Amino acid sequence: MIHAMILEDDPMVREINSKFLRKIPEFKLSKAASGILEAQEFISNNKVDLVLLDIYLPKENGIDFLKWLRKKEIKTDVILITADKTSDMIQEAFRYGAVDYLIKPFTFDRFKESMESYKERYFNIKKLDTLEQNVLDKYIINTANIEKENSDINLEKGINKYTYKIIWNEVKKLVDEYATAEEISEKSGLARVTVRKYLEYMEREGKVVMIIEYGKIGRPLHKYRMMQ
Repeated sequence: MIHAMILEDDPMVREINSKFLRKIPEFKLSKAASGILEAQEFISNNKVDLVLLDIYLPKENGIDFLKWLRKKEIKTDVILITADKTSDMIQEAFRYGAVDYLIKPFTFDRFKESMESYKERYFNIKKLDTLEQNVLDKYIINTANIEKENSDINLEKGINKYTYKIIWNEVKKLVDEYATAEEISEKSGLARVTVRKYLEYMEREGKVVMIIEYGKIGRPLHKYRMMQ
C-alpha cells in the first residue's frame, strides 16, 4: 500500500484530488493537509510515501515544503499539482526531486496516468535489491518518452498508456519466438492478469499474434509474439 498525503489549501480542490486518489487501487490517503505546518507535523510522525503538493498556499510556497523535505532527508516522493506553469518553477521542482508535475486544471485520466506510473515504479523497484540498466530504463527513459511515443495511439477505456508501453517493450523482443503472459509478466514486473488483458488488446489491434499450444496435461497455453 502506498501512503499518500495531499497538501492543498483550497477545500474543494483538496476534496476532488482526494476522491481521485481513492479511485486508484493500492493508494491510501493518509492525510489531506491545508498548510505546510500541518503537513510537516504529520509527515514527521507518520509514514508517507508520496506527497501531492500544491505550490500556491496562503502566505506559503509549496516549493519551500519540498526543500524542507530534502533538508530533513525525509524519504518521500513528491508530485506537484499546481496552476503554476512557468518554466522556472517547473525546473526548480524537478531539481528538488519532484517525480511528476500536473498543471491545473487536469483530467482524471492524466491524474490516473501519473499515479499508475508512480505505482509501477514504486513496487517494481522496491522488490529488487539491484537493477540492471535495461530494467531501470523502463522507469526513466521510457517513462519520460511515453507521452511522445504514444501520442498517436488511441487507447480504449481501461487501457493505461504507461502499462501498455511497458508490455509493448517486452512484446517487441518477441520476433522469432513466442512467450506466455506469465513469462512476459515475470520480465515486465506486472501482474499476469494485467499482461494477459493488454496482450489480448494488442491482438485486437493487429500488433500481436497468438497461438494455442496444447500439451498432454493441463490447460492449453496461450503464447504471443509481435506481428511480423
